[in-house]
Order: sequence, then structure tokens, then C-alpha cells
Amino acid sequence: MTETHVAPAPRRARKLKAVLAAGLVLGAGAAVTLAAWNDSEFARGTFTAGTFNLVGSTDGTTYTDHATAGSPAALAFTVNAATLSPGAVTAAPFAVELAANTTNPAVVTVSSAATTGTVTNLTYELLQTTTFGCTASTTGTDLVPAGTALTTVPGSTTFPLTQGTGGAAGAPVFLCFKVTGGAGLAQGQTGTATWQFQAASQ
Repeated sequence: MTETHVAPAPRRARKLKAVLAAGLVLGAGAAVTLAAWNDSEFARGTFTAGTFNLVGSTDGTTYTDHATAGSPAALAFTVNAATLSPGAVTAAPFAVELAANTTNPAVVTVSSAATTGTVTNLTYELLQTTTFGCTASTTGTDLVPAGTALTTVPGSTTFPLTQGTGGAAGAPVFLCFKVTGGAGLAQGQTGTATWQFQAASQ
């Protein structure tokens, strides 16, 4: 019988396998080393607009919206404005405030919105007063000086308003309109004047 001898693997082949095996182990070790922890943080902001509402009052108690020139507050003059004569003064109070839902203070600008009919030979004065009420003898801080034509508001006539806190309305500003008949006032002439109080949030 012929004996078959299996030659042992060459030493070089065994070394190569060992090197490859070692290389696989080293490769696995490198993969673990390259792994990293990851974490994230996110931030969100919520943005809600405030509210803003200017209201007016002719009695110092009830404040409502008169938002257009077509629906203005009707000033209650102490002397009948329908029977003015030269030199006569008629006066009417008004007040404005920021409503309870308002979230910003304001600066109010006064302007002449419109006139109708005949308002020549009529002048006016606008005062800011410390209390509600207005007569021919009322004093206060001049916003519009006496003798101003009924059709105009000189320069930039402004005043500040504060918003309320705790669900309350802001502090009101009290105003006094005084209208004076001029020497040339014509008998029977009639007209209207409308003023705008425009509040800008601050």
C-alpha cells in the first residue's frame, strides 16, 4: 500500500492567515473607536401680537369707539353752538384713553379731519386739563392756542397715553375745546368741524 503524506502548510501561508486575521480584528477595533455619542437641543419661540384700541368719551365716564370721520363723537357744548354771536365762547369737554385690552402705550396726534358748511370767523383753543369738564373759564395746558382757525391744527400737536395694567384701561387724558365767534361772524352761517385723534403705539 502506498502511503500518502500531507505536507504541512508552508510557514509563509500560516503567517499570512495570521496577519489577515489580525487585520480583521484591528479593523473591528477601529470601527468601535470611531463611533461617537450624539445629542441635540431644540428651542422654539412663540410670537403673539398685542392689541391696541383708542376710545373716547363726551361725558368722562363711558368710553367707546368713534373710529371713522363718518361716526365721530358729538361734542356737547356748554353754550348753544347754534346761536353763536361775535365774541361769544362755547366750550365742550372730551377725553381719550387706551382701552383695557391695549398692550402698548401711545402718542396721540391731533389733526383737523374735515369741515363742512361755513366755519369762517370761528377760532378755537384746545386745552389738556387735569379733570373732566370744560367751560369758557377752564384753564389747562395749551395743545392748540386760542385764536387758531377752526380749519387747522398748527404744527405737531401730540400728547402721550399710558396703557392700563391688571385688565384696567389706561389713564385718560382730559381735553377742553373752546370755540369763539369772530367779529365778522355772519348771521345764520352754519358749519361743522371734525378733529382726529390718531394714536400710534410705542
